[in-house]
Amino acid sequence: MRLHDLRAPAGANKKRRRIGRGESSGWGKTSGRGMNGQGQRSGTGKPALGFEGGQTPMYRRLPKRGFVNNFAKSYAQINVDALGSFFDDGATIDLEVLRGRGLAKNGHVGVRVLGRGELT
Repeated sequence: MRLHDLRAPAGANKKRRRIGRGESSGWGKTSGRGMNGQGQRSGTGKPALGFEGGQTPMYRRLPKRGFVNNFAKSYAQINVDALGSFFDDGATIDLEVLRGRGLAKNGHVGVRVLGRGELT
């Protein structure tokens, strides 16, 4: 067998569909897009998320409630007993070490140590 003898397996290379090339091709006139409507037009796929057919969407019908503080800081919370089970005696614990062990996420800016359990 030589390189020039190699062939792709049957069905591996499928010819592309040449649409809009006459009625006798089977893909003429509407080119597989059906009759009228949004799907017939070019450049228009599915409507945007939340679109309800022209009716006022749910996210605009419901009132807005509450307040979101964009400047709030997120702290990792860890209990004393978890510190005892994850670390050895005399270990130095800081935010980077907690991130390495999976106890703090990258978005956390600090640590809060909670009082459940005891250090052994």
